Amino acid sequence: MNGKSPVVFAAIDVSKRYRRNGPWALADVSLQLPNGSITALVGPNGAGKSTLMRAAVGFERPTTGRIEIVGVDVWRHRPAALANVGYVPQAVSLYQGLSIGEHLRWARALRGSFDEKSAVAGLEALGLQPHRRVGELSGGEQSQVALAIAVGTRAPLLVLDEPISSLDPLARREFLASLVEGAHRDGTTVLLSSHITTDIAELADRVVVVSGGKKLLDDSVADILACHRVAAPGEVEEAVVVARFPTATGVVRLLTTASGAGAPATLEDVVLGYLASSRGRTTEPAKAA
Repeated sequence: MNGKSPVVFAAIDVSKRYRRNGPWALADVSLQLPNGSITALVGPNGAGKSTLMRAAVGFERPTTGRIEIVGVDVWRHRPAALANVGYVPQAVSLYQGLSIGEHLRWARALRGSFDEKSAVAGLEALGLQPHRRVGELSGGEQSQVALAIAVGTRAPLLVLDEPISSLDPLARREFLASLVEGAHRDGTTVLLSSHITTDIAELADRVVVVSGGKKLLDDSVADILACHRVAAPGEVEEAVVVARFPTATGVVRLLTTASGAGAPATLEDVVLGYLASSRGRTTEPAKAA
């Protein structure tokens, strides 16, 4: 695995707001990603996912708290910290007039550790030849180029801000397959934000649910599924109910922590339940900024 620290990414009591007395985009969020883990950051639009991602790569300064990558403070020592990060933003920004190969050569010039040969091989396997101009590519193909550049850095941490939200189902699967292959090959730690639970269920080994700037759930997928079930109203005591949420057909289900009651919960059940439980909560952090 890359990196010597057992914790590749750490957010410590991070809060962020964009104007004095304004609402909190993040409120006392703490998070640690173990080396080699793939963590999905899940929540609705406006939950604080992109704010945390941008803070992770030094684009936003936390109002309070700090973020460390392999033990290095991102804001105080930005170049040293970001040398350990590969980043794909939500809106991929590539030079439309340049070829794929020119982008890869540029990446190698900027990051000495960049593995151009592997990036070319991976893209060619998807039918993306180095001579093709970026402006000729579909949105999904441009996302694959951006991912190849990020993975090719061989950085210990990949930060991916909803890179699959605009892709069609096949392009999403191709993107995620490339991501998993590269991450497992290099022992890379991945932080991926998404609201598409059907995709992350097959990808992530950890899930963090956020809403209103607050962290609601942070655990391994295995433990999350082992500790939650769904039941019909009246089947369990209120004390073990996390929240009520509707199914696609409008039937009300209860997300519970009761063992034995009801049926096993899916990851989508758990995410919907915790998001439902967050409605009406304040997002004011415990300490003033």
